[in-house]
Amino acid sequence: MSGRRTQALALNLALAGGAALTLTPLLWMVLASFMPAGQTNLLPPRLLPDPPVLDHYRALFARLHLARAFANSTIIAVTATVLSVLINGMAGFAFAKLRFAGRDRIFRILLIGLVIPVQVGMLPLFLLFKSLGLANSLAGVVIPSCASIFGVFMVRQFALGIPDDLLDAARIDGASEPRIFFSIALPQLKPILVTLAVFTFLSTWNDFLWPLVILSDDAKYTLPVALASLSGEHVQDTELMMAGATLTVIPVLAVFAILQRHYVRGLLVGGVKG
Repeated sequence: MSGRRTQALALNLALAGGAALTLTPLLWMVLASFMPAGQTNLLPPRLLPDPPVLDHYRALFARLHLARAFANSTIIAVTATVLSVLINGMAGFAFAKLRFAGRDRIFRILLIGLVIPVQVGMLPLFLLFKSLGLANSLAGVVIPSCASIFGVFMVRQFALGIPDDLLDAARIDGASEPRIFFSIALPQLKPILVTLAVFTFLSTWNDFLWPLVILSDDAKYTLPVALASLSGEHVQDTELMMAGATLTVIPVLAVFAILQRHYVRGLLVGGVKG
């Protein structure tokens, strides 16, 4: 019994050490954002701000107008997440539970798209959006994130576990397919839809390449693109860049902390059903 306790203690200590190593750069980033200008370059390096200042955050919002980029990222990430959950949820449920001609063949063709790098499709997608008048618009950033093959695959695999008898009983009672989805299937799919929402929000919020390609007006830049454009001019202002990076990370951590319980449950249940 003591051997098992020793192994469990060693495992917990190893996990705690790994977590500490992972969180140390993040913690230093936050602390550096409150340091006076130039303090991060001192030798020996300072670990705590002396004294703590808010000058860099004021500069980001007042002088560099980063609030606009923050608002753009928020609009894009929230809109893409809501639409992704709705569209991928309905598509995944349809591929799992609705019977229509070519269902399995279409799904297998979609899965082929998973092996194609995203970057390969950016040029034709950009040309398509340009012809539709969606280039240099927030809608042009949002639309590609509204539906994904991976999201449809996740929901479908989870929806396969919904009992067919439950859905057939609702059909016998006269329920329409939209009502069956929203009233019966949607509550059953909640764990995987929350997981999908977290994935979509994180990927959309942190996305850099596609907004850089589709947007040309700096007034519409997202937060990662705006920070990258600042890095050339303010590359020596380490504390300023750390403040910008902190602003980028905080919403992601907040969303993950709020939805962590549902996110982990969705991964575990989806793994067991898969």
